[in-house]
Amino acid sequence: MSEGIVLELTRQGLIVALMVSLPVLAVALFVGLAISIFQAVTQVQEMTLTYVPKLILAGFTVALSGGWMLSTLVGFMKLCFTQASKVNL
Repeated sequence: MSEGIVLELTRQGLIVALMVSLPVLAVALFVGLAISIFQAVTQVQEMTLTYVPKLILAGFTVALSGGWMLSTLVGFMKLCFTQASKVNL
């Protein structure tokens, strides 16, 4: 396996990791921002108020986009195994 193939697989791996994690991270970011604004306006400083909605909506996001995430990861792993099978020892 040449260096170019390894670098290309690494680049694609980073892109896949970013694509798979982005929906959950974006939801957690926007929910956290909305809750922070709500807490600043109402002056309610309850710690569980920040974690519970993020956890629930992140789980909901994983449930909705889990199939797409899994198919993306399986496609990348098929590519990795295909490239690994072409290695000449």
